[in-house]
Amino acid sequence: MPGLQEWIHKLEEGEGTRYIKIGTLILVLLAVTVIYDVREFRNFSTQEAMDKAQLARNIAQGRGYTTRFIRPLSVHLIQEHRKGEFPSIKAEHPDLANAPVYPLVLAVFMKVMPFNYKITDSANFMKYQPEILIAGFNQALFFAAALMIFCLARKLFDTSVGWVSALVFLASDLFWRFSVSGLPTMLLVVIFLGVVWCLVSLEQGSQLLVPNEAGSPETPAPETKRSVLWFIMVAAAAGALVGVGGLTLYSFAWLILPTVAFLAFYFPQRRPHLPLAALIAFILVMAPWVVRNYQKSGTLFGTAGFSIYQETLNFRDNRLERSLVPDLDKVTTRQIFYKLVENAGDIASNQLPRMGGSWVSAFFLVGLLVQFRSSTLSRLRVFLLVSLVLLTLVQALGRTHLTTASPEVNTDHSRHGGQSHG
Repeated sequence: MPGLQEWIHKLEEGEGTRYIKIGTLILVLLAVTVIYDVREFRNFSTQEAMDKAQLARNIAQGRGYTTRFIRPLSVHLIQEHRKGEFPSIKAEHPDLANAPVYPLVLAVFMKVMPFNYKITDSANFMKYQPEILIAGFNQALFFAAALMIFCLARKLFDTSVGWVSALVFLASDLFWRFSVSGLPTMLLVVIFLGVVWCLVSLEQGSQLLVPNEAGSPETPAPETKRSVLWFIMVAAAAGALVGVGGLTLYSFAWLILPTVAFLAFYFPQRRPHLPLAALIAFILVMAPWVVRNYQKSGTLFGTAGFSIYQETLNFRDNRLERSLVPDLDKVTTRQIFYKLVENAGDIASNQLPRMGGSWVSAFFLVGLLVQFRSSTLSRLRVFLLVSLVLLTLVQALGRTHLTTASPEVNTDHSRHGGQSHG
């Protein structure tokens, strides 16, 4: 048994110092979290958060993927699809507005944790216990994202850059607000960082390849032991993660385009194996849910697929969702183009400069223009730029009345959430 002096030495100068630092950091984060929650948590303030939470509760209670938030547009889609068979809806109403991953994750969380949905003292009611637990779950994802940012920055740069990146992320007020909003933003950030991690691993793995006798870079260096199968599996993991992100927020699925392009352009020696693996994995993840939506409503993405029509001249605010028989022929191509131009201009001038919640985002935008010596960083920068432009266009076309109701904390804004500190 080690003596007291040895224990003291380990704590002061040995490996124990590392555990003391980690423990201190965890205690500081917990203290900051408690202080923030006591001062700033005000229950869920957005329609989206409450909608996803009630959907998760229905799933946890065994009612399936059904909703108590009935949209006339959803009723219209189901009745049109069932026309001539049984147009009336006599059972629970299937949800056609939300992507499934986040409500399903919350449903599992509700099964595990002691959720209490009853308000016993309505006279002194201040905070709703289920919403506090959901906020705590999202804050755990927030800290997981900070850890991933630290590890990714250390992998790409060094430890000091890792600490700065993680601390800047943790100091962002906007991300703290998202962490207690009940929205899936923190989950999307974690998923996006996972996609980036896969692409970085592929890029760095390809740099360790040594040429064979024919001069082809297909033979891995002995110390790496990276087989062709490893590259295919990591590419498939990237595609699958984009699929999971697309089933968390449908617009996230557009990232499969820059992901496949990254694999096709920067890994020509394995074309088309890697982009094909990513695309197949993406389709396999997305397909079951898309088929479910089509069987229920005759559409691939339910009511969410009609967001391009919202906020046009004839469907301001939530008028489209409240329409039992919407006349979509009134929406012209010119109206959609005007929506794109108007919203894209607002995003470029107002949202992009502060998408991380503070002036620090300006350094991120400038950093995208810096020329790096490392090919990994240069290629990752191109991926981020392409993704940023693509998601800007998607957000501009898919903007709904939810942005007006909550200008900063909404899932429309979440489209850029994963990249502001990526």
